[in-house]
Formats: sequence, structure tokens, C-alpha cells
Amino acid sequence: MFSEIKSRKRALIIGGSLGGLFAGSMLQQVGWEIDIFERSTNDLDSRGGGIVLQPEVVELIRRSGIEKYWDNLGVHSENRIFYRANGDVEHIQYAPQMQTSWSLIYTLMRSTVGNEHYHKNRVLSGIEFPAENRVTAVFEDGSRETGDLLIGADGNNSSVRNLMWSEIPEYAGYIAWRGLVPENEMPERAMLDLHGNFAFAGNHGSHILGYLVPGADNDLRPGHRLYNWVWYRVVDDFQREEIMTGTDGISRHYSVPEGLLSPKWQAQIYRDAEDLLPPGFRDVVMATKQPFAQAIRDLAVDSMVKGRVILLGDAASIPRPHTAASTSKAAGNALALSQALKDGSENIDDALISWNAEQVYRGKFLHKTGMSIGNRLLFGRA
Repeated sequence: MFSEIKSRKRALIIGGSLGGLFAGSMLQQVGWEIDIFERSTNDLDSRGGGIVLQPEVVELIRRSGIEKYWDNLGVHSENRIFYRANGDVEHIQYAPQMQTSWSLIYTLMRSTVGNEHYHKNRVLSGIEFPAENRVTAVFEDGSRETGDLLIGADGNNSSVRNLMWSEIPEYAGYIAWRGLVPENEMPERAMLDLHGNFAFAGNHGSHILGYLVPGADNDLRPGHRLYNWVWYRVVDDFQREEIMTGTDGISRHYSVPEGLLSPKWQAQIYRDAEDLLPPGFRDVVMATKQPFAQAIRDLAVDSMVKGRVILLGDAASIPRPHTAASTSKAAGNALALSQALKDGSENIDDALISWNAEQVYRGKFLHKTGMSIGNRLLFGRA
């Protein structure tokens, strides 16, 4: 028994968001010891993270042993409906699906990792290789952790990638304005046109979509949910830098959270909504008290493996949101990794090489697909 415990492999997972939790939960299922190191001091929270629920996420939740399944994972929509700028319906398609929130999936996945294996306020500063097939994470507080594998699951601004890879994300030329409106505060026209459907509308340099997501504390009850909208707008680099500097004076370069968008840009959103959006979307945007923003970026690394250090999720590739694939890609990476390490338990390095090929291909495919969709929607080109 002692030898079995001693021989367990250990993974150091940098990043405690969905990618890190996906990886940790799946590796636990195949007998690995895991520890997750998150730079934030508190549990993570993201009210604005609407997610189109994909089969890989559902499968990962199932394998994690969580008992809350399909009917508890999100909000159903019936149709995909496309509006012209004047409010006329251009196209409607029966396409039932489910939308959820970052918060709900995070809460479920966080329950699969014990507090003793989830370490907050741990900021990675270096990576060392003390011996063959061993890797050490060095943190800003001076602490060090050594394991058999280090997983960079720390998002699109990955510290792991910045330390060991040369690729960096590139700005795509447009941003996403985002907002959330309580379901019971949706204006009448918005309720009529948008409620219960997955809705879209386009215009020159403008593309908006929206759907219902779980509400505060992951509430799925009708009347307690949130309407989540995402509005893509072409913005040059100078404007992007100005937008991403919040009311606190901090320039985050590629995102500004709720409550920190400057009044100037909030007013601009409302003016543009009057000019560019069909009535339902116009009204729901105008009803949004604290819109926020993120810049759209592109990335797909050529390899996700460097020895015993790997990248996973958005740390490795950032598909544009039009693919609805960011969360599902991270789940797919984690599912495939656990299977590869289970099947190749006698030779971890060979297992990682095998895993890498398919995951890199997928990341590059989604990168290319997302660029094609986004460039067509926002710039009118393939």
C-alpha cells in the first residue's frame, strides 16, 4: 500500500479557472495527485461569462462524478433567430440548445477539487527542472512545488506560456461589448423579440447576439435568470487602449470588468445602439447598467508540450468566441490528456507527444475557423 501511494504521479496545475479545474478533476479520475495554484486571493467569479453548453463539457462533468446533470446545467433556447437592423426577422431556425454561465460550471467543477488541493494567491514567477522528468514551479512568495508534470491552464494571458513559449496573442481588430440584464427587467420589446431564443443581428462593423443564462447564485428559475448579450464592434488599437483603461486608471489592455467602464464609452455604447441595432437589442443594451468589454484576440501555438510542461485551454489557443468553443476545447484537452496519461502510464513523455498532435491540430482548426467567421461578420471578408 505504501509503495502505491509513493508512486502516484503529481501534476502542478497553474490556473484555477475552468481549464485548471477540468484538468485537475480528470487527472484525479486516473489516479494522479493534483494541486491547483491560482493567482487570485479569492474564489473566482464571472457574472458575464455566458457559455453555449457543448457535449464535451457535459461529458467531463459526468466523468467528474457530479450528480447534477442535464436539466440543472443551464437554460434552454428553442430557435436561432436573425434580425435585420430595422427589426424585421431575416431568418428563423428551430435549433434547441442550452446556454449556461461560467459561474455555474465553475461552481460545479470547484466542488470536485478539495480545498487542500486548491491554493489561492500563488503567482508563478519561474519554472525549473531539478532532475530528469521532474519540474518545479517557483512562486513570487518564494515557495516552490515539484511534480512530474506542470500544466499551464492559466488563460489567454498565460504566465506559463510567457515563460517558455514565444507565441503571443494578436489583436483581431474588434472588441466585444458585453452586458447582463435581469430577466424581469428586460424591456417589453426585448422580451417579445429575444426572450427564449438565441438571437442575432448584424450591421456594418457590428454583430450582436444574446441569450438567457443562469442568474445570481446560479438561479435557473424563470424570472430570476439573466439576459446575456455580446456585441462585436470594430475598434482600432488606439481606441482599444482607451476603452480598456478603467475608471480606476488601470489599463488592462484586453478587458475591462463590470463597473469599471468609463462613462464616455458607456455613453458611446448607448448612442451606437440607437443607430445600429434592431429595437429588441437596442432596448436591452440601453437597459444594461454596467456594460463591460473584452478585446478579441487570436492565438494557436505550434506545440502544447515542452518536456514535462504543457499548455491547456486558452493558454494554448484562443478561438474567437463565434466558434462557441473556448470552454469545450479546454474540456476536450483535459479529457484527452487524462486518457493519454492513463493509457501511457508507463511512459508519460510518449503519452504527451501523442496527446499533443491531435490537440494542436484542433486548436489551429478552431483558430482558422474563428478568424474566417469573425472577419466575414465584422469586415465582410473571409
